[in-house]
Amino acid sequence: MSALLEIRNVTQRFGGLCAISACSLTVEAGRTHGIIGPNGAGKTTLFNLITGIYKPTEGDIRFRGASIAGHRPGRIALQGIGRTFQNIRLCRSLTVLDNVRIAFDSQLHYNPVEALFRLPRSGRDEQRSIDESRALLEPFGLLEHSGDLAGDLPYGHQRKLEIARALALKPSLLLLDEPAAGLNTGETAALTEFLRWVRDHFQVTLVLIEHHMHLVMNLCDHLTVLDFGQTIADGTPAEVRANPRVIEAYLGGTEE
Repeated sequence: MSALLEIRNVTQRFGGLCAISACSLTVEAGRTHGIIGPNGAGKTTLFNLITGIYKPTEGDIRFRGASIAGHRPGRIALQGIGRTFQNIRLCRSLTVLDNVRIAFDSQLHYNPVEALFRLPRSGRDEQRSIDESRALLEPFGLLEHSGDLAGDLPYGHQRKLEIARALALKPSLLLLDEPAAGLNTGETAALTEFLRWVRDHFQVTLVLIEHHMHLVMNLCDHLTVLDFGQTIADGTPAEVRANPRVIEAYLGGTEE
């Protein structure tokens, strides 16, 4: 396996608050990497650093061997990193199809003049956007809802649509921030299989933040555990499960 993403001694400070402290981790291509830890551990801050919302105070972030630390979010997305959010961020007043097309349109090449005068390339690109967006919605079971407003979808379908929109960027790395939030036990089990299918079908590397341990332990190949912004464990799910520092962070003390 080769390193797709490397976080090297990254620290993020907000004034006197150190949200991330000298964090390092490596995500290998083709794997599913979980980032876990108690609330306030710095997990979402780490995602914000990877996707360019924050510039690290110290350290470096490398994607495919090149530094992306401090790059703008749009540039990072076009380099091949997609993302979903803990609180679903769809364009609720747009249709399901248009939500996907927003992401897909970043790959189109016609210019404003061609669009204004409806020159041939703009028409071809627009049709390609529609066709490929519809093709992406089909395996997610959302094609029949393509004309519905995104805000009218059931919660589980909104989660799927957000993932489909991220995949419209054709990323090699997909970051998922608590994809099982708000789901019950049965829905979480179904999501586990769904994410495994997404990884294999789209050949995308997954990094996810999650509190549902059943999903994490059954889906992830590797885990990194954060606590108060520091890495306290890194390894396979079995290694992390048995780590005394992880048990203490979650339960407040070691096992008897």
